[in-house]
Amino acid sequence: MISPQVAGVLDRLHRQARGDWLKLPKVLPRAVYAMVTGRSMMRTVTPAMLKNVYIPVSRNDGWLLHALARGTDARRIVEFGASFGISTLYLAEAVRANGGGQVITTEIEASKCRAAEANIREAGLEGVATVLEGDALETLKDVDGPIDLLFLDGWKDLYVPVLDLIAPKLRPGAVIMADNVNMPDTKPYLERVRGDSRFVSALLPGGRMECSWVLAA
Repeated sequence: MISPQVAGVLDRLHRQARGDWLKLPKVLPRAVYAMVTGRSMMRTVTPAMLKNVYIPVSRNDGWLLHALARGTDARRIVEFGASFGISTLYLAEAVRANGGGQVITTEIEASKCRAAEANIREAGLEGVATVLEGDALETLKDVDGPIDLLFLDGWKDLYVPVLDLIAPKLRPGAVIMADNVNMPDTKPYLERVRGDSRFVSALLPGGRMECSWVLAA
């Protein structure tokens, strides 16, 4: 179960995120151009262009993250790509229900950091979730392990570098969830986790999320 306080904030955020379709047309021409020309979408659309766009996980995916964190008794979670903090709330509520711990999330867009922090406070999870502002390859350098769950949902061409940074700190049995793996920019990531003997990976139904488990060394 999720607390009424957290559920109320999530309801509001999911409602507000429905307005994304009104904002996305501003960046759609660039995205289409990238797809047609074979360019990296992540190098064509900038974080600043999406500063008012939620691009959140769905409710179903949020509940999936929550269930995985609860089922694995996750106490220490790293998230790459907070946006407005919707996925962060699902993860942080699971950690609190598991008995406490920390969710460390990172976001490069300053305005989204402030919004995510406000949403975390409103949900009463400020003691569980921390937002690190800036380039994840810098902000996550000093994060300590062992880490129980890694959620990748930021800039897709950074999935491999973030994985390289965090992988040594993942405990055996830890879970890695990667969103939007149907996007071309995630191909190197899929090749990496599917070709690395340290991981067992599976594409989840729907074709958007890849789930990997960390094997014992």
